[in-house]
Amino acid sequence: MGMAAAGDDGATGCSAAMASSGEEPRSGSPGRAGNGSGPEPALDTAEDFEVLEEEEEEEEDLSEMPPLEDVSRPPAPPPEERGGREAAEDPQEWLDVLGSGLLKKKTLVPGRGADTRPRKGQDVTVRLKAALEDGSVVEENPALTFTLGDCDVVQALDLCVQLLEMGETALIVSDAKYCYGAQGRSPDIPPNAALTLEVELLEARDAPDLELLSGKEKVELANRKRERGNFFYQQADYVLAINSYDIALKIISSSSKVDFSPGEEAELLDVKVKCLNNLAASQLKLDHYEAALKSCNLVLEHQPGNIKALFRKGKVLAQQGEFREAISILKAALKLEPSNKTIHAELSKLVKKHADQRNVETEMYRKMLGNPSATGAPGKCKDKLRWSIPWKWLFGATAIALGGVALSVVIAARN
Repeated sequence: MGMAAAGDDGATGCSAAMASSGEEPRSGSPGRAGNGSGPEPALDTAEDFEVLEEEEEEEEDLSEMPPLEDVSRPPAPPPEERGGREAAEDPQEWLDVLGSGLLKKKTLVPGRGADTRPRKGQDVTVRLKAALEDGSVVEENPALTFTLGDCDVVQALDLCVQLLEMGETALIVSDAKYCYGAQGRSPDIPPNAALTLEVELLEARDAPDLELLSGKEKVELANRKRERGNFFYQQADYVLAINSYDIALKIISSSSKVDFSPGEEAELLDVKVKCLNNLAASQLKLDHYEAALKSCNLVLEHQPGNIKALFRKGKVLAQQGEFREAISILKAALKLEPSNKTIHAELSKLVKKHADQRNVETEMYRKMLGNPSATGAPGKCKDKLRWSIPWKWLFGATAIALGGVALSVVIAARN
């Protein structure tokens, strides 16, 4: 797997989701994330039911997943500690990539010119070595490949590789914010750990044409992006998680010049449903209720009995105050999975909220209408009102009847 993404609020150079900052970490290594096997991380540890869509055949805990390729960065070691690199580094100046001093790059071996720099969207291959501040190496990868700008790797790497020339070797010193943040990466990268990355740009090539990918290739590519989104979700970086799920969905929905087998079509639909479910979970975390409702509805168009989509749709409706409809949705989910304790708990909570809401509304209407109490003079008024209403109705009914007779006479005369 490759290098993961930034800490709790790090900036990033990934696609639309990154204008300024991002966040989070868990397992993986500094290079590309998402190649690991095992179940997706839980969406909400407080709810056993809310689990990220995962491969059906695997049910191990996230802690069992192979670590994402990560790069820890120690602050630039003093020249005396860098030994043989001292001569190469000293003449060079550090480039403050973001202007904040938290992400710096220094050229160790010059490249072939600025016109050889890679572009966003290209697949790049780099040689990577990552170390902590104490010098301990946490990752070495002689040929790490990832899509530049897609957040396939930690933000420090994604941002700085765009500045490398072909053949250039650079030293990157990054604050934890642009690597694994406050969570770190168990077991090798502690929380809030700065990383030092030594990177050499080996190759940059255009990404494959999605229209020419086989069904199997599309499934594999979309799954890598989905798994990366799961990584970001686990880190509580819901913006970047949404970005990765969106990329996966675009891959799945892209037009194709290749015919897919029924089995491949089914696999693509399965990945699409997983992405939409996880997208809805991320949108819920950001209180983007309309977007989450749309994602749930898209799942239910394909799979009306999808438990996760029904559950999350119920939660969205509840957040919007639509308790009656939310309760109906959750009851439907419970019929499909009667033993699900999380749905039971959520349903019980909503029924109580709905009852409380109705009591509040009843009291409010009573006050608005000036509803009298059941004691004293008001009771007499109520009795009086009960007798007066029928007389009014009788008078109105008589008037209507007379009007109808008159109209009948006029019509008869005309005929």
